[in-house]
Amino acid sequence: MTRLAQAFAAPKAGRAALIPYLTGGHPDLATCHDLIDTLIASGADIVELGVPFSDPIADGPVVQRSTHEALCAGVTPADVLELAAAHSAAVPFVLLTYLNTVLAFGPAAFFARAAAAGVEALVIPDLPLDEAAGPAATLAAEAGGLAALAAAHGVALVPMATPTSTDARLDLVAEAAAAFVYCVSVTGVTGARQEVGAELPELIARLRARTAAPLAVGFGISTPQQAAHVARLADGVIIGSALIDLVLRSSSPAAACAAVGGLLREASAAIAANSA
Repeated sequence: MTRLAQAFAAPKAGRAALIPYLTGGHPDLATCHDLIDTLIASGADIVELGVPFSDPIADGPVVQRSTHEALCAGVTPADVLELAAAHSAAVPFVLLTYLNTVLAFGPAAFFARAAAAGVEALVIPDLPLDEAAGPAATLAAEAGGLAALAAAHGVALVPMATPTSTDARLDLVAEAAAAFVYCVSVTGVTGARQEVGAELPELIARLRARTAAPLAVGFGISTPQQAAHVARLADGVIIGSALIDLVLRSSSPAAACAAVGGLLREASAAIAANSA
């Protein structure tokens, strides 16, 4: 069993895994190291890092701003992999990256570097499932599909499901779910919201009927109460924009760590109370 699978399973059976998300290298590399330490100390079971990219089509204004600032500061994919490597002894890591980053790096090289850094899974929002499983000649000069190439290096590609996914699409998602399914709670981009999407319970039920893989929910979860609500439905709770917003609004690295740690501890306590 991989460490990622363990984070979703025993000894945490009955409690959803807490998965905070940060933009890698933001607001700077040194502070990001401190923020990751804070996440781990505050209850993170898995850490997800975003690789800064110029056209983050799945992301809302908060994540876009952090990505832009990281790029302006010169943060590279290699920097983000080094961040993961520095902390992966403590928790398993997932990266969110866009397809052009993988292709520019070289898929085989990227997957090998990711595995060496302790990254166990990749979320690639702009990679259609049909392409992930299809001939790699359409994407890269390698044998097999990108998913197979990643798996050969010990890295899983994480399929995404949305409330608007058709049954046929969910069948593909279930077939591709080697590590977990990333469930998008609402129709739209990332960002804090007042309420979790009303369509989420139906999406979870449709996926449960198709796969035993863990289901982690992201997009729009910003409060401990929302985290507890999602934890009643899913196996993992992803909190991103709310944490990044705290970083953006903080006056110093120490203040950023204090704010991020406070929210994550509250979310962790809410999830635990929900599971008691």
